[in-house]
Amino acid sequence: MQDTVQINDRFTVAKFAPEADQLRQAAQEGFRSIINMQTDDEDKKLKMKPREEGRLAEEAGLTYLHHPVDGQNLSDEVVDKFRRKATELPAPVLVHCASGKRSGAFVMMHIACENGMSGEEVIQKAEEMGFECDTPELESFVKNYVNGHNGS
Repeated sequence: MQDTVQINDRFTVAKFAPEADQLRQAAQEGFRSIINMQTDDEDKKLKMKPREEGRLAEEAGLTYLHHPVDGQNLSDEVVDKFRRKATELPAPVLVHCASGKRSGAFVMMHIACENGMSGEEVIQKAEEMGFECDTPELESFVKNYVNGHNGS
């Protein structure tokens, strides 16, 4: 699938919000779950509402999780909840938001904590993989979360 970044055997991040045919393609390519991080009120970037995406994903044989994340209201609790839910889903998991920034950040925070990386290391690794923290606030949040959960 184009415009995706495979993080590891479990997680791939899509840098777009999939349409119906892309959900079917994901299932054909072996994905078993989809996580949609878009909020219900994300302007015109929403190609379809989460409820519709969930129905189409399930029709394609995928387990679906809507875990909305507002980039302006990030908290440790939101990341912790994502991490718990994401590890319970059948893998491999395709994670998306509108552009891949939030989904990439959340998956990278999870991977960093699982692997004992520091906040600086996860930012560097994310950039190498084609993700960028597009605001100083997001970069600071990612670093602080990872350092706080690894004792760094």
